[in-house]
Amino acid sequence: MNDAKTLPAALRDWAEREIGGVTEVRDASHPRQDSRVWELVRTDGCRFYLKVSPTARTYERETFALRHAAPALGAGRAPQLRASSAEHLALLTTAVPGRPAKELPLTAAEEYEAHRQGGLLLARLHAAGELTGRRRVEAEGALCAAAHGVDGCLEEAGDRLTAAEHALVRDLAGQLRRVGPLPLGFIHGDAWPRNLLWSGRAAWIDFERSRFAPVVQEFVALACGVWADEPRLRAACLGGYGRELTPEERHVLKCLAGLDAVSALTWGETHDDPHVAARGRRTLHRLTTGVFA
Repeated sequence: MNDAKTLPAALRDWAEREIGGVTEVRDASHPRQDSRVWELVRTDGCRFYLKVSPTARTYERETFALRHAAPALGAGRAPQLRASSAEHLALLTTAVPGRPAKELPLTAAEEYEAHRQGGLLLARLHAAGELTGRRRVEAEGALCAAAHGVDGCLEEAGDRLTAAEHALVRDLAGQLRRVGPLPLGFIHGDAWPRNLLWSGRAAWIDFERSRFAPVVQEFVALACGVWADEPRLRAACLGGYGRELTPEERHVLKCLAGLDAVSALTWGETHDDPHVAARGRRTLHRLTTGVFA
């Protein structure tokens, strides 16, 4: 919780017009400057979340996801959108049962099942939405777009990377431009244990990075994070997902991990987040030593 963020009166008034009187407001923001989320408790005890998106683009993405894709996960498996305000970039959603899997003292069997169900839900999500027209064009061009941004990422990283690491990441990005067709779908975009809720049933929250893309992009955060420490959770997630990644997808995942490593290392050190920086450094080490899989 971040007690420094107070719900503006105009947003409270808007929320109460949509759901009725609110008796409690709790700050539920992440500990970063652009996170603005509040838990609202209605007079009858029902809980809701009010989120102000950091940008118009993330507002549009999350609104689209909650309206057109997340319902495919099933009841209680994702937030339901109650109202949205383009004026305030605000979304009002139902609360989902559970707490983030990474915060719970789960047994090995419970953790495995949470990730298995998480993979099952991602499979449903990837099949949701209508992949036509502009959306298909965007999805087909996503890897080239990611590769196009490598120069800016490396410039920002500067001497945080060795010359050899710079060359490796640039080469991996170049390989993304030569990849053939891959399975496409609607991805969550930020699928990792912080956004995976568990209450005996899995659910996904926080869809602000959702989009149409090659589905392998969904697994970058997991491959650079929890899968590196817990290979059994990779097996659980992909078991629930219903298939293994193809050889082409595994190759692309490695290339994308290089870009993620640079981004994580730079962001973590710039924002004084040693955990994110360490993730980036570890991924670079795995890539340079040939143990990334």
